[in-house]
This record gives sequence, structure tokens and C-alpha cells, in this order.
Amino acid sequence: MRGSCVVSLLQDPLLKMRRLTLHMVPDMGKWKRSQAYADYMGFILTLNEGVKGKKVTCEYKVSETVEKLVDVLATMDRWIDETPPVDQPSRFGNKAYRTWFSKLDQEAEALVSSVLPADRMAAAPEIAVYLRESVGNPIRIDYGTGHEAAFAAFLCCLCKVGALRVDDQLAIVFTVFKKYLSVMRKLQRTYRMEPAGSQGVWGLDDFQFLPFIWGSSQFVDHPTLEPRHFIDERVVNEHHQDYMFLECIKFINEMKTGPFAEHSNQLWNISAVPSWSKVNQGLIRMYKAECLEKFPVIQHFKFGSLLSIQPVQP
Repeated sequence: MRGSCVVSLLQDPLLKMRRLTLHMVPDMGKWKRSQAYADYMGFILTLNEGVKGKKVTCEYKVSETVEKLVDVLATMDRWIDETPPVDQPSRFGNKAYRTWFSKLDQEAEALVSSVLPADRMAAAPEIAVYLRESVGNPIRIDYGTGHEAAFAAFLCCLCKVGALRVDDQLAIVFTVFKKYLSVMRKLQRTYRMEPAGSQGVWGLDDFQFLPFIWGSSQFVDHPTLEPRHFIDERVVNEHHQDYMFLECIKFINEMKTGPFAEHSNQLWNISAVPSWSKVNQGLIRMYKAECLEKFPVIQHFKFGSLLSIQPVQP
């Protein structure tokens, strides 16, 4: 019954999804009242609760779907190796990225189909839209939190059609999203991608936000590591494999030069917060205000039958 419902909703899904985007700032109210917003935030917060107090290296179930998603991301990773940067006058935005993106654009539906159960194949075109949107913009050769949100939406849709399940929560964050981050960082380094909509030193990070939310949740009630410790390079090097937050700090330290307080002022300020639970709550509020409620970030978010622009039913 559920499968037939999905099939009936997906008539001409790409046409529908191209039409259903936010066109003007006043449309933001429609987004915040939508079923898509409720489902998306519910998904983020469920995962936030699921990883609380747990290390990336803890034991958890890895389902066949999770393994297939890792294979999809490994394929995308291999394409980067097969598409080296080209010589060009401009230092940033290497045009070879467009060649890489065209491969994903052509193969996205097949990649998604490889992950879906046989009775959910009709959802592939709609879900593939989010995968394409999750890797950056081929015209501007940039990447930002809106693209990251598209990947979270992609995973949310896989949950909605039953490909991913409740007991996949830890694997979604610690295996799939971690691999996604690895591929995105490789894209950013290889093709010198620009940050999309970056607020410079006043933003949390040039490219990501979600690993800081889930990463801070991992630290809640930690017996020894407090927020003040993440600016200590020794702590970062010792614990980054266990905690996503520290892995993000390590990447920033590798990519940026100069005093941490100058190139990452917001994170420096967060290091003064007394507890990880307060950091986590503050980051969730900040994510809503600075990402989900900003028109330049959300204007490209696609709506369809799985993530609907229709208002939440009372």
C-alpha cells in the first residue's frame, strides 16, 4: 500500500520539483510552515539525539543500504581521481569540476536506483535531484550549507521510502555522512571550490554546519573534554577520529593559517561556552536562523512529493 502511494505521487516528479522552489523572500514563511521543514528538522534532531554521547568508532549496525550508499560515495570519490584539475589562469574554481559534475548529473538516477529496494524504484528520479544538488554548483563552482542540506534531504527521503530505517541512525551519521564529508572536502581541495554564501570570519565554517551540531551532541556529558578543549591542537590530533566536531576543527586548521581566533571567530567564541549541551542547543538555533531561514541558502531547495511545500497538517 505504502509503495503504491509513493508511485502515484511521483508522476513527472522532475517537472514538479523544478517548479516547486522558493522564488521570493516572502515565500520563506511558506517554507517554515511546510511539511518539508518539519520533516527535515525532525530528521536532523532525531540523528542529533541518536549520536548523543557516542564516539564515531563505537559499535553499530551497518545495513546493506548503508553499504550501498558508501559504494555510491566511493564512486563519486573515484571520479575525482579520474578528473584532475586543469591548468587555468584563475586560482579558484577549477573548471574540471564541471566535468566531474556532469558525470554525477548523468549517473545520479542510476546511483540512487542501486540503493533503493525493488518496490521503491519509482522514487529514484525525485531522490536523485537531492543527490545532484548536494555536491555544489557547477556554474559558480562553489559549495555551502545549502548543498549540505540537500544531502541531508537526500538521506531523509531514503528514510521516508523505507530504504533507511530507524536502526540505521548511527550509521547514517558515522558512516554515510562521514564519507560524504570526506568526498566534499576532496572536491573543495581538488577544484579549489569557493564557499557559497560565506560570511567569512563571522560564519561558523566556510562549507559545513551539520557535523558541528551532531559533533557537539557526541560530546554531551563527556567526563573530561569540555568546549574549551577543542582549540587545543593536541586534543584535536588525539581525538579527531572519535569526534566529528574535532575532525572539522582539524580540517579548518589544515586549510587556514593565522590565529584561530581571527580566521574562525565564531568557533573561538563557542569554545567559551560552559557545556556541550549548551553548545549543541545554541548550534541548532543558529542553524535555523543562519541557514534554514536565510533565503539565499534555501532558495534552491527542491520540493516534491517526499518533501512537500504543503503546510503541516494540524
